Amino acid sequence: MRDILEQLSPGTPLRDGLERIQRGRGGGLIVIGDGPEVSELCDGGLSFDVPFSPTMLRELSKMDGAVVLSDDATRITRANVQLVPSPRFPTVESGTRHRAAERTALQTGVPVVSVSASMNTLTLYAEGERHRLEEPAVLMSRANQALSTVERYRQRLDLANQRLFVAEMNDYATVGDVVNVLQRQMMLERAAKDLDLTIVELGTEARQLMLQLSELEGSNATNIEMLVRDYLTASAAPTDAQVEDALAALEALPDPELLNTAALARQLGLPASEENLMQSLTPRGYRALSRVPRVQKFLMDHIVNAFGELPAILAATPEQLAEADHVSALWARHISEGLRRLS
Repeated sequence: MRDILEQLSPGTPLRDGLERIQRGRGGGLIVIGDGPEVSELCDGGLSFDVPFSPTMLRELSKMDGAVVLSDDATRITRANVQLVPSPRFPTVESGTRHRAAERTALQTGVPVVSVSASMNTLTLYAEGERHRLEEPAVLMSRANQALSTVERYRQRLDLANQRLFVAEMNDYATVGDVVNVLQRQMMLERAAKDLDLTIVELGTEARQLMLQLSELEGSNATNIEMLVRDYLTASAAPTDAQVEDALAALEALPDPELLNTAALARQLGLPASEENLMQSLTPRGYRALSRVPRVQKFLMDHIVNAFGELPAILAATPEQLAEADHVSALWARHISEGLRRLS
């Protein structure tokens, strides 16, 4: 969906053509893809192969039928086509043009855009979704509101993250501390993804918003992974497959479940009842090691496998750290000094 929205963002030739149809108070049906699955649904019309241009799209849309573009929307291959999708695909639309657009998108898997003459709206059907293409001014207002939300989530996450880190370094972290940070990390990630789609829709007009979002999001995805590696219940350091499964489970949680501490705790295999939120936890050390500059993950793996948990890593001398596999004396000294500064 992100790639499709980028193709339809303001400033692109395709969006220019769609807006020309809108300004002319006309309707249109544009199929972005001309593979055999689309050809099977086309009845009548004109077949040709000409370079795409916004003015050409506007003129061809004056005819009642659909306009078919190449997969990359750089060429127009058919016009005035009647689309005959199967009626077995469900649709909630009432207008003939919109019903044909939704069913064609569902049956072929290619994006279809419907331009409503009566409502003067653009509707995209793709990836099994119905998406209204808003005006840039509406999108900009929505993006600014979303950016304010991301900023608040970032501030709350930073506070919770610092509290957890202090607790980890002093060995008094609890289930509640961990779940609180994970909750705020996931909320930030989802808010950032929503804003990212809006930025994509805005196209070239959202360059500053993109920079602000990138700064606010930071390395949040990596931080979530490090937290999972630290606290995912396992007999030893979790494997990459176990971490990926846990991250996928967190990603699949419905939004209301993010506010449920028990649901988040279960994804890590932690005690999920309210009375267990104060139960002590000892991290493996991934989060602390990730704060030491330039320490790569394979070094973290070897150190965690050698020492087992963060308190043992903090208590180790550079010579003891160097005894871990693939950890040189230089890296051991760098890691030891970095952890000492952090603590």
